[in-house]
Amino acid sequence: MAPVAVMSLTVALTAVPASAVYVPPNDPATLVSANPADNTPHLQNGSMRAFAQIGNTVYAGGSFAGVKAAGATAWTPADNLIAYDAGTGALRTAFTPVLDGAVQTLAVSPDGKLIVGGSFGTVNGVARKNLVELDPTTGDTVGGWAGRADGGVVRRAIVHGNHLYVAGAFHWINGTEHSLLARLNATTGAVDPSFQIDASGARPYPNSTELVWGLAVAPDGDTVVAVGNFTDVNGAARNQVVMIETDGAPTVADWNTDRYVAACYSGTFPFYARDVDFSDDSKYFVIIGDGGRGDAYCDATARWETADRGSNVKATWVDFTGADSVTSLEVADGVVYIGGHFRWQNNANGNDAQGAGGVSRYGIAALDQQNGVPLNWNPTRSPGGQLPAGGTDWGPIMWELWKGPNGLFAGFDADGLGNEYHGRMGYFPESGGRTIGIQDAPQAASGYLYLGAGNGQVTKVPYGVSGLGTPATVSQPQLTSARSAFVVANKLYWAKTDFSAPSGSVLNISMLSGSGAIGAPWVGSGYNSWFTAASMTGAFFLQGRMYFTTSSSNSLFYRYLTPDGYVVGCTAFTLPTSGIDWRTVRGMTWVSGKLVYGSTDGSLRTVAFDPAATPAVVGSTATVVAAPSAAATWSNQTLFFATS
Repeated sequence: MAPVAVMSLTVALTAVPASAVYVPPNDPATLVSANPADNTPHLQNGSMRAFAQIGNTVYAGGSFAGVKAAGATAWTPADNLIAYDAGTGALRTAFTPVLDGAVQTLAVSPDGKLIVGGSFGTVNGVARKNLVELDPTTGDTVGGWAGRADGGVVRRAIVHGNHLYVAGAFHWINGTEHSLLARLNATTGAVDPSFQIDASGARPYPNSTELVWGLAVAPDGDTVVAVGNFTDVNGAARNQVVMIETDGAPTVADWNTDRYVAACYSGTFPFYARDVDFSDDSKYFVIIGDGGRGDAYCDATARWETADRGSNVKATWVDFTGADSVTSLEVADGVVYIGGHFRWQNNANGNDAQGAGGVSRYGIAALDQQNGVPLNWNPTRSPGGQLPAGGTDWGPIMWELWKGPNGLFAGFDADGLGNEYHGRMGYFPESGGRTIGIQDAPQAASGYLYLGAGNGQVTKVPYGVSGLGTPATVSQPQLTSARSAFVVANKLYWAKTDFSAPSGSVLNISMLSGSGAIGAPWVGSGYNSWFTAASMTGAFFLQGRMYFTTSSSNSLFYRYLTPDGYVVGCTAFTLPTSGIDWRTVRGMTWVSGKLVYGSTDGSLRTVAFDPAATPAVVGSTATVVAAPSAAATWSNQTLFFATS
């Protein structure tokens, strides 16, 4: 037990230095089902890498040799691209294109044709390098479509309006010089000469080849972000990531970061920025990485704000796996879905092992867009006990996550998903999913302060803009051995001393009724067992963050926390503040833009709070709300605000 306790204390007291940061707003989210559909076809060997949907037909491309319908026993030969019914999973046998190489990307043209990019040299027996348009019913080549890559692989193709953005390892498109990036007329395939954004210069490591591996176009069409193995874009230094402004003449944006410059395990991973995707409202984008460990965003997922500009832009949040690869990404409906070769999320304290805070997520996860903490969605990439003879239970790459009209598609290089057999691909339908509503601190300007008054009771005091009301002692028999507490939506989170727990305490959850009664507690999450919750001398929740103080550190800390699963973030951060000795705080809550806090001197004070400002708190502006009295001495760690 001793080593665990020492680790818990170390993690609790080690914090990222103070800095003001952007706090994402609250937004609802909708998760797809964690149970993959049973009627999706299976693929034989290789990998599934791309999806598209036209009407009720799904198209799936990759590198594979055979296909069979769900429940079938015999394999049918297939050349890297298939089509099937979105509702039943039945194969579209009239769709019979023949490609001699892997399909890497699929897109749908404005006139309803299928655009295919990859690493092939012939299509339907005719020479056609790496880019082609097909008839969506038969798979025949559309002869009049002009687009083609005259060089290397086409890794991404994205249609926005009548623009077709392509990215890869090519240097020529339609006989015109374009290095790794180009834009075409999506209907005709003609090159758009107004888009001349050229990336080049592979990173200086073994087996390094210049390419763009991931590409995203903002839904509003104004911004494009590309990631891959490059160091220069139109003469500007851009290491692995470039933002392009496309609301007018396409230009390289004044956006740069140093988080993808340093090497990770460069002998194996010459580059590590693997994919990128925008939120549905275009306000932020997310970048994923593999690469091992290093002084960079290796093996990590990071959120960035689209509107930010500058030479050293900082991420809003970053979630590390603990040295496992993240290889695919989809941001949809307020959720950040990721896939890869990882075993944990929220694992910055782990190194190829589960560290303090690490949450088990086997190859696929859904993250809270507000803070990057894993949501309560965990299908896994395991086949369970259904792996057939000759099947592959685990592969290094999840190639693709793609949100279609009615669910999330997954393409990978193994045969398991959701503890079931799924050959190289799977589908999580919206049906059976759930909506996550906004859950935050009470937003009202008036309500009640609850102050700990010994085991099983609290002092309840009306509180609002006019100050304090008359205190009353209220029985709360479920609230025993309580320390810091805070309200999130209709629940009370409260720390409790429990010497049977690994850290000596737990973070409990209780329902908070409309009359203010505190229900029977349960432990919020087993993944929080490392966290010394009882060390907090005051705490409150706001916009995906749990703010807290301790008696040993003169800092206002915060950790991320997601109410969907109750998981506490593995890293402590500090806010820039002035004029308050946070070691003296005893009980703390948030009411309508202000901190309300007790102190070792027994007084209750209030001060304005802005987590995005520097400083976030100016102690010299604090005012005393109440001095200690016989009715209430404001020096108890248990202090929270509720509207009931």
